[in-house]
Amino acid sequence: MTTALAPSAPLTAADRCDRCGAQAYLRVELQSGGELLFCAHHAREHGDKLKEIAVAVIDETHKLGNSPTPAPEH
Repeated sequence: MTTALAPSAPLTAADRCDRCGAQAYLRVELQSGGELLFCAHHAREHGDKLKEIAVAVIDETHKLGNSPTPAPEH
């Protein structure tokens, strides 16, 4: 398994976790050719099993730490 930055289109707010429907931050490319999307919570919960079946993992959980810059006060 390899972990890489998204080689294709990055995940967006429209991409939803296949487990719970929350915003997805991980795309798991499967050996079978399919893919699964996970929120950070479910990616951690199922991480060991995902490593066994993944060809690649696109991890964008770093976006969770980014918060919008507040507007300057006048």
